[in-house]
Amino acid sequence: MDALTWFGLFAVTAMLVCYALEDRSHWFVLAFAGACALGSVYGFLQGAWPFGVVEAIWAVVALRRWLSVRAVPA
Repeated sequence: MDALTWFGLFAVTAMLVCYALEDRSHWFVLAFAGACALGSVYGFLQGAWPFGVVEAIWAVVALRRWLSVRAVPA
């Protein structure tokens, strides 16, 4: 596997782990947003621009969710 494939594997694995742990802390929601952004970068670098666009949208959605979740007092 080349470096780009490893990067994509890392991004998608980070998305899965952070999504699974989102209920534990609002920081995992932010990490999920970051992982989605990495997935978007991977999609564009790999040449699959529709994947890159969708992952960028997911990153924005997750970031907005993090902003609303962290504003709620625990």
